Amino acid sequence: MSLLQLIWAELKAILADKTIVITVFGGVLFYSILYPLPYLHQVPTEQQLVVIDHDRSSLSRQLIRHADASPKISVIAELGSIDEAKRWIETGRAHGLLVIPANFRRDLLLGKGVTLSYGGDASYFLIYSAVAEGLISAGLDAGQNIQRLGMLAQGDNAKAVEQSLNVVKLNSIPAFNPSLGYTPYIVPGLFLLILHQTLLIGTGILGASQWRAQGYWQQVSPLKLVCGRIAAFMLVYSLLSSYYVGYCYYWYDVSLQASIGRVALLMLPFLLATSAAGIAFSSLFTRRDLPTQVLLLISMPILFVSGFVWPTALIPEPVVAISQIVPAVPGIMAMLELNQMGASWQSIMPQWLQLWAMVAVFFALAYWGVSKRLKPVS
Repeated sequence: MSLLQLIWAELKAILADKTIVITVFGGVLFYSILYPLPYLHQVPTEQQLVVIDHDRSSLSRQLIRHADASPKISVIAELGSIDEAKRWIETGRAHGLLVIPANFRRDLLLGKGVTLSYGGDASYFLIYSAVAEGLISAGLDAGQNIQRLGMLAQGDNAKAVEQSLNVVKLNSIPAFNPSLGYTPYIVPGLFLLILHQTLLIGTGILGASQWRAQGYWQQVSPLKLVCGRIAAFMLVYSLLSSYYVGYCYYWYDVSLQASIGRVALLMLPFLLATSAAGIAFSSLFTRRDLPTQVLLLISMPILFVSGFVWPTALIPEPVVAISQIVPAVPGIMAMLELNQMGASWQSIMPQWLQLWAMVAVFFALAYWGVSKRLKPVS
């Protein structure tokens, strides 16, 4: 059997296996819609807030108006008790509550500190943070108004008062996420992780289902089988990678800084290393259900050690060191730096060389594992 015939046989085996087709093609297509879907509106706005005003002064009413004017908050009701507000949040009628304490206006005019209490459902982090940000902005505005009144009462010039209250003006320009949304931030790294995991699972299922059976894989050398299997999955994942890095990035308005050539040059060792790792991994199993179970268990740890959803500085150093043997870790960080942050090729050269080293190591492990498995069935 020639290498081309082997590649064709591998492609037919992949497409004939319903589990692999659902995992590889179905998983990639399904997750390209599922993960970004809740965040298509990017930044949460007009989140429902209820208020408990124990002060009922002109200043507390002004604070409520400022909160309602914030683009992130919509004040929908003033309630009489915290228990009632909790019921609104538990039933989904509101996303948060603001409690204005008694003597709010008096204490501010006397220069005393005042604590505004906020409560909400923190399980929806983006909503929770949006409401908190809107309330902080409204509270700062109220504090500045009190300072302005106090300084004017002391006879200060109105222009001088405005200048003293606005000594520092913040001009925030996001460099790598212009929309400040969740999708451009999380999707690029997550899509690469999906490609990594589905490729490992696909190669794992295919290998684990063949080692104890007879077929074309018994008619070729271990070296040819490894090369043919890598080539077959590379053909499949070159298309899927183009769909993710090309069409999906464009569709979800993800910022692109690198050229197509550089992205392809980075994806090449990433896919080769992942394919070889999957073949080596498949040689550990003879039950086709086990690769999926094992890889699903380690998906979340890989997500966190990749560094784009959680700072690696907060992860134990031994865990970070061990994670460097996973192709997704250097692949994701290099892709984010190159394609989203506009880094030069020299900046990602260490990760690129690390991926090529993984190609060599995992190819050798795949050859060794397949050699052990390709024995005549008695």
